[in-house]
Amino acid sequence: MHPIIMVTMVVMVMMAYGLKGSNGFSMCNMNEEGLAACMPSVKTKSTVNPSSQCCKAIQTADLVCLCSYKNSIQLPLLGIDPALAIALPSRCSLRIPVGWNGC
Repeated sequence: MHPIIMVTMVVMVMMAYGLKGSNGFSMCNMNEEGLAACMPSVKTKSTVNPSSQCCKAIQTADLVCLCSYKNSIQLPLLGIDPALAIALPSRCSLRIPVGWNGC
């Protein structure tokens, strides 16, 4: 399948499952603003530290849901480095929930 078609399909699926009424796009308990705030920090080869808005969004994110994308082809197709995305909680110096063993 052509990469452009695949990316389009991935985005469409993510949007279909992520839309929540008039609040716009949502994924793993992160709204569109939170996701956008974190993008500069998770783009492939990024050295940008997460912003305070990104870290605030990560505090309420569903970590199990986010980890489900760890080995997904969706993230790299969107220019996201899964390792950088998974490292966001520690890069934001967030307290990890008791019993959480990571991804």
